[in-house]
Amino acid sequence: MTNKKLVVLGSVNADHILQVDSFPRPGETVTGHGYRVVAGGKGANQAVAAGRLGADIALIACVGNDDFGRNIIKTLSADGILTTGVITVPDTPTGIAIIYVDGKGENSIGISAEANAHLLPEVVEPHLTLLDHADALLMQLESPIITVELMARLAHHAGKTVVLNPAPARPLPDSLLANVTMITPNETETEILTGVTVKTEEEARKAAAVFHAKGVEKVIITLGSKGAFISDELGMRTIAGFSVSPVDTTAAGDVFNGALITALLEGKTMDDAVRFAHGAAAISVTRLGAQTSIPTRNEVDTFIEKEYCST
Repeated sequence: MTNKKLVVLGSVNADHILQVDSFPRPGETVTGHGYRVVAGGKGANQAVAAGRLGADIALIACVGNDDFGRNIIKTLSADGILTTGVITVPDTPTGIAIIYVDGKGENSIGISAEANAHLLPEVVEPHLTLLDHADALLMQLESPIITVELMARLAHHAGKTVVLNPAPARPLPDSLLANVTMITPNETETEILTGVTVKTEEEARKAAAVFHAKGVEKVIITLGSKGAFISDELGMRTIAGFSVSPVDTTAAGDVFNGALITALLEGKTMDDAVRFAHGAAAISVTRLGAQTSIPTRNEVDTFIEKEYCST
């Protein structure tokens, strides 16, 4: 493995999870079970995935001055993540996510930014030396967009690989996309950013062409159970995923992204990196919670080896 370094900039949340048979309709009360509070947030989830899978990684984020914020810094460190860029915001709670998980493993999520809203350029600036020593930057959209734009611009101009997972879905300025090396949207995010509804591979090709026209070099469109569509310098193709019985899909996309960039930094080809990411995400959806569902490197390697031996 190489010793390339990754910086993740993003959110940290306390995930309040309740399992229900079906999602409540407006005005309806449903009885749930299995309530728990676990660590989440797209930035922290992707960082933990990369850390557990072997990346040399630092996280830039904000947490609240509460018990959860103090404890999450310790658990992030235990997963091999450099936390000098995790800033504690006084008199503010850590970000919150309220998550329902239904009987099919699907989820419905509401979030409140709280401390994450304080991840502004002036807060990040003292920690830019982390970016100076990194080879790649991975970001999502649960942080202030002004900071995402700044970091993308700085990293791009410094010759770093800039990876954007554009979630939660929202329109983005072309000036940001011009500084993105690789983008990893799902079908919904792709439609919002390109105007192309992605139901077929031909539609994925059209959407990828829109991203390329805006300056993005590599496009990975995640297609759920159908796998992932790739468009890069080698052409366009779809890499199938693995079939598992889902329990909770909450962090599947985050695990995919953390695993993907980890594999690429190790020197894997794009196709092999996507297969590795599929394996990590497949394991995660068989477990409840966000960071509680993220597998170790040995688990992913064993899973992929077993899957290929059985085909």
